[in-house]
Amino acid sequence: MFTGLITDVGEVIARSPGGFTLKTAYRLKPEETGLSICCDGVCLTATAIKPLADGAEFTVDVSNETLAKSTLDKWQPGRRVNLERSLRAGDELGGHIVSGHVDGIAKIIAITSDGESKRFLLEAPEHLSRYIAPKGSVALDGTSLTVNEVAEARFGVNLIPHSLTVTTWGAKTPGDLVNLEVDVFARYVARLMEFRP
Repeated sequence: MFTGLITDVGEVIARSPGGFTLKTAYRLKPEETGLSICCDGVCLTATAIKPLADGAEFTVDVSNETLAKSTLDKWQPGRRVNLERSLRAGDELGGHIVSGHVDGIAKIIAITSDGESKRFLLEAPEHLSRYIAPKGSVALDGTSLTVNEVAEARFGVNLIPHSLTVTTWGAKTPGDLVNLEVDVFARYVARLMEFRP
């Protein structure tokens, strides 16, 4: 379980058939192998950890299902990745409940300045758009964001300067694809409604 509050921007340093190795500022130890790290919104298990002077390298295995549902199939060495360690009991829940189970891929349609902030207009896959509501929550590349407005499959979010600086969002451009996780509560409410008498 995660909150959608990014705590590091890591880098993909190697790709293998079925996995990746990333570098992070997290001070990970080999005995922590098996921990969960949210990588651009995808919950992945660290299968190997190598401590470094300035952080660590960790390796993750990726299934075909994950590659099909997310942007990970496009990852190459040098890519910067939003990272978040899993939530611990007693931690502050400052974003919203994020599972790290990506539902699909959204596309950035436009980016406009709004004072010091930036507004992003995105398009979701049609089958996911019904779960996105104004003032509701979404996780985009692992970042917890509030939905400003919705028009059919398109929706808008706003990122403040801090978020643009401490995540990969400051470098995004129109046409970029991002991992989308809809609000878990919206998903369950919609499922329950299917069984109404």
